[in-house]
Amino acid sequence: MTDWAAVWPRNAPVGLAVSGGPDSLALLLLAVRAAPGPVMAATVDHGLRRESAAEAAAVAALCAAHGIAHTTLSLELPAGPAVQARARAARYAALGDWSEANGLKAIATGHHADDQAETLLMRLNRGAGVRGLAGMRAISIVPGRPDCALLRPLLGWRRSELFEIVADAGISPADDPSNRDARFERARLRSDLAGAPWLDLGALAASASHLADADAAIDWAADRSLATAEQDITALQWAPADTPRAVVLRVLERIIAQLDGGVPRGGDVARWYDQLAEGGIATLAGIRGDGRGAVWRFCKAPLPRNS
Repeated sequence: MTDWAAVWPRNAPVGLAVSGGPDSLALLLLAVRAAPGPVMAATVDHGLRRESAAEAAAVAALCAAHGIAHTTLSLELPAGPAVQARARAARYAALGDWSEANGLKAIATGHHADDQAETLLMRLNRGAGVRGLAGMRAISIVPGRPDCALLRPLLGWRRSELFEIVADAGISPADDPSNRDARFERARLRSDLAGAPWLDLGALAASASHLADADAAIDWAADRSLATAEQDITALQWAPADTPRAVVLRVLERIIAQLDGGVPRGGDVARWYDQLAEGGIATLAGIRGDGRGAVWRFCKAPLPRNS
């Protein structure tokens, strides 16, 4: 189920993000048995629950029993709105600092097939495109750390299988009540899925994998199409011809990046495309596009004059 070789960097230590919950504990136990390279572990204590310090200490003791170096990364995250999003950002920032301090090239997490299926359904409910519906990738990057890979070697495992691994090892995992808190979207969805046994979460996760393949194909086509563009230091010319819309949107993103523009949202790129396809002139993220004619022209937009 776990193709460690497909995601694990060779001859480099990998950091394990281990919260003390069943998923990350299973990651730790499986890594001890099967990881093809050295590992070390970190537990992020967000400081949001009284039990979190004891849970981090339990992970430290388990790591010590297996001869794995462990660090507790203690945060003081204030309660308030959007706490899960803030906790996620703070967690990855702390893990990124830890990885840099320890010379790590990758961090592995315990995300699994059930997480993937839930992510797909949440993004479907928001009207996401192919890129979003592809869900979590087996290999991506740690947010804000382009030089550190984010590995998810357990995407082929079900939550129940990982729980069984931990139970068989005689370990009692931490229980985070936020996983059942109806204030949070994922918790609500998880509760609804428990009452819908006709939904096959493994099949949903497989669909996300197929969509990831489709997403990669769109990227491939966009790269080949953009290779036909003519570019100098300040401008770029590209002929969309009969290029499919999904590919054009990726090309436009790349054009903005190549001309040192900003980072637009997907919906803004789609609206920019519509304006250009109608033969208009429009600016997005600091890049001026001219859709008049068969060849579209792009350059950095002039700075506004001081009033």
